[in-house]
Amino acid sequence: MRVKIKAELDYYLAEPTDVLLAVEAIPMFDQILINDRLTVAGDSSRLRSVEKHGTPGRRQWMEARGETRIRYEAEVDVVREPIRISGLQVPPRRELPSDVISFLFPSRYCESDRLTTYAMRKFGSKTGGDQILMMSDWIYENFSYVPGASDATTTATDSFLQRQGVCRDYAHVLITFARAMGVPARMVSVYAPEIQPPDFHAVVEVWLDGAWHLIDPTRLAREEDLVRITFGRDATDISFMTSFGFAQLQNQSVQVWFV
Repeated sequence: MRVKIKAELDYYLAEPTDVLLAVEAIPMFDQILINDRLTVAGDSSRLRSVEKHGTPGRRQWMEARGETRIRYEAEVDVVREPIRISGLQVPPRRELPSDVISFLFPSRYCESDRLTTYAMRKFGSKTGGDQILMMSDWIYENFSYVPGASDATTTATDSFLQRQGVCRDYAHVLITFARAMGVPARMVSVYAPEIQPPDFHAVVEVWLDGAWHLIDPTRLAREEDLVRITFGRDATDISFMTSFGFAQLQNQSVQVWFV
């Protein structure tokens, strides 16, 4: 299924500022990049790719100041079958690939060590994919999707206690539960067709039976339609724009639709 993407970001930066962008779709076996284009207008330096330096996703450095207009357009063929993780299991930890091991541990926003006791009591009756589905169902049934209920300091523990948040918070809680039970889990930024409200979206991937599997605890999008942008331990690693200085957002528009 072909997906078309159009993202527009307008910022004002009062001082020259280093900016790291992560808005480009990743070419992968289950999402084929047909064409794309990233442009920046304003007083900015030339984009410099860091894709070949071991970072997940296609990231671009630039220096910007003043009015800065970022535009990204792409067409992607998503060739992913509906995802079924029930019955899948976590392999022995000693057999995990080296690049998966770090996703077992607590991180800045996913303090899995703080919720281990609760996770064991609540979800310990199941294992593997069935356990992850149980966790996702619990989050969906017990959380309220409330824009503005969280900010850049909100952790999974905060969201767990408040029982509300947005996609970022739902993903952090599922990742935290999964890691607490020994399932490698990472956060993924994605483009989601026809999601409401239109925006960048955050979901989860869990490592089961030797592969990563997408799951959206908000149920705002179907996993088989998602276009991955980048992934990492938590929101720290997947920001679509990281500015090393003050950047004032003036306008943001993200449109994703089937063609």
